[in-house]
Amino acid sequence: MSHPAFSAPAPLASANELQSIFEAQQHAVRLHGAPTYTQRIDALDKLERMVKSNRQRFLDTISMDFGNRSFSETELGELMPILNSIKYVRSHLKRWMRPQKRQVGMAFKPASATVVYQPLGVVGIMAPWNYPLTLTLVPLIEALAAGNRAIIKPAELTPRTAELLKELISATFPSDQVAVVTGGPEVAAHLSTLPFDHLLFTGSTRIGRQVMAAAAANLTPVTLELGGKSPVVYCRDYSLEKAARIIAIGKFFNAGQTCVAPDYVLVPDDLVETFALALLDAAKALYPRISANQDYTSIVSQRHYERLDDMIEQAEFSGARVWRPTNEGSAQERKIPPTILTDVCLDNTVMREEIFGPILPVIGYATLDDAIKLINDRPKPLALYCFTHNGASIEQVLDRTRSGGVTINGTMLHATQEDLPFGGVGESGTGAYHGYDGFVQMSHARGVFKLSRFNMSHRIAAPYGKLTRLITRLMLGK
Repeated sequence: MSHPAFSAPAPLASANELQSIFEAQQHAVRLHGAPTYTQRIDALDKLERMVKSNRQRFLDTISMDFGNRSFSETELGELMPILNSIKYVRSHLKRWMRPQKRQVGMAFKPASATVVYQPLGVVGIMAPWNYPLTLTLVPLIEALAAGNRAIIKPAELTPRTAELLKELISATFPSDQVAVVTGGPEVAAHLSTLPFDHLLFTGSTRIGRQVMAAAAANLTPVTLELGGKSPVVYCRDYSLEKAARIIAIGKFFNAGQTCVAPDYVLVPDDLVETFALALLDAAKALYPRISANQDYTSIVSQRHYERLDDMIEQAEFSGARVWRPTNEGSAQERKIPPTILTDVCLDNTVMREEIFGPILPVIGYATLDDAIKLINDRPKPLALYCFTHNGASIEQVLDRTRSGGVTINGTMLHATQEDLPFGGVGESGTGAYHGYDGFVQMSHARGVFKLSRFNMSHRIAAPYGKLTRLITRLMLGK
């Protein structure tokens, strides 16, 4: 994911505002303790009403921030995941909150052992621009479900959405429960230095390193949802046309500005051109035109538009073949048409950096081992996709690669499953959330051991005598 770089510390006013909100939330944690189940459900209900009653405002505002953002993509990629998450968490929260019984060792009986999930306290959420609602409010849902208070920093690349969130959150929650702070990189930099009880950041690997370094000074635990080059492995036993359509749907949704979008496709050597043509056909069917097409999302900023244009130009200069269903892209609308690249030099920027746009290299491989090697020669991706019905091939890809998550015979859908953890590994992130895993990530698992009234463990003590020797012989098997 793309995210602007950090710069100097926040101006004094911003620093003071942040500090004041943070201290107020800390005070509320100490004063009120852990929220009850009813209070947590009430918070989720408020959030749900806020989202539902402002549906059109969200659609309009996000579209304005992008230049054009398909309303359907905002509904599918933002509003539905948020409302589904609230529904899922609400239906399971009571069970998640119950203390979990654990086993007690024979030598320590009679006693009981339980794990109690307690709120961490004050959680920081630093959100990106590409899904400015989902990647802000889904972490908030899980923070509230776990009983925490939260400070949210939306992305400055979608400023209208950030201001709308600030307005609506402040009207829905007291600032000592949930608060939104807006501003540029300096605000984000200062936020990451506060001694949060947990900090969740979604953005680029480069900025993730900076966030983790700043949080380390306070030993603040972090969840980093980053990005990387998510590969697709296509095996020839799967329908080529069907795979091309599925991949095109996932890749060109939100104009490729999705952290788990396919970043390059690996296909058998003799099928590279055929697959590129199938992708073109699929793109034409999805988007018959690009300019003035409300279904096709714009690139979020001029800087990102130029970055993507430079990627294509560099690849073409190095000998890549550029395939497009149309050359109709509109610079005025910041729209780049779906672009397929073949004969790509692996040293080009398009194969070294996360693309985050509607550009898709197709790379040939001789054997599945070669495809796996190419994946493993790169940092571990946030997502991995494999198209095959062959169980042995699936097992080979899963066993010999590492990635945050996987969808077999599809793209991106693992990230929509409420009962699956979502997160990266290595350079694509650390920690995971969604559903129960998000509840656990935002909680402290507190082990509680309770001795029975008749427990005799206090008798095993110095000066050690016959009882101690008897017990140790029994326990050690002598």
